[in-house]
Amino acid sequence: MNGDTARTRQAWSVLIVSTWAFTVCFMVWMMFGVIGIPIRQMLNLNATQFGLLTATPVLTGSLVRVPLGIWTDRYGGRIVMTLLMAATVPAIWLMAYATQFWHFLVIGLFVGLAGGSFSVGTPYVARWFPKQRQGMAMGVYGAGNSGSAVNKFVAPVILVAFGWQMVPQVYAAIMAGTVLLFWLFSHSDPAHLVPNQVGFAQQLQALRDPRVLKYCQYYSIVFGGYVALALWMVQYYIGEYGLDIRLAALLAAC
Repeated sequence: MNGDTARTRQAWSVLIVSTWAFTVCFMVWMMFGVIGIPIRQMLNLNATQFGLLTATPVLTGSLVRVPLGIWTDRYGGRIVMTLLMAATVPAIWLMAYATQFWHFLVIGLFVGLAGGSFSVGTPYVARWFPKQRQGMAMGVYGAGNSGSAVNKFVAPVILVAFGWQMVPQVYAAIMAGTVLLFWLFSHSDPAHLVPNQVGFAQQLQALRDPRVLKYCQYYSIVFGGYVALALWMVQYYIGEYGLDIRLAALLAAC
């Protein structure tokens, strides 16, 4: 009984700290949705360049999801998530010192790694719960998407008070603290790992299933549309209605 209680506590600890980590990662991933506005003005970017700026982190976050999922199966979500978040901290901090368009594009590629946290945390969290409760666990973890709204509440306040450069510095500090918090309160279970005899090619076999490809397309449309709107709405409200960035971000968050 004591073993079951300890296991349950570990499962809930993993769920809570992973959801927090995902929220922070999503907040960072959507950062350009707010600070991209003053950056566009500073660099005098046109609409195409601004779209490229905001899309760069999304590109990386999308491309790394499959390998991150494979590594999570192979090495475990605790170590993969920790290393993933830690890798983004220097890039987030350097954002404050970027001065040219290509600086932001290159740094944005590394910041975009945070978007891959979805494919790490989902299987990591699910495996800590029995099948009949995995939907609940993944639903709670998926609520970390609210990091997009958190970004729209936090970033405009910092931006107006201290300038846009302070936003990535604060976010880097938050991410660094989250790395430590996640490592301290998450757990690992060797039983959750894919056996060593399962090769890389075997892990990719699921991609041959037409149903998997179909669901990938559903996901790209639904989630892709959500991400696109989350990044563009602040700029839209400011450009079309001349709203203050704080009000525009509030409306976009709602």
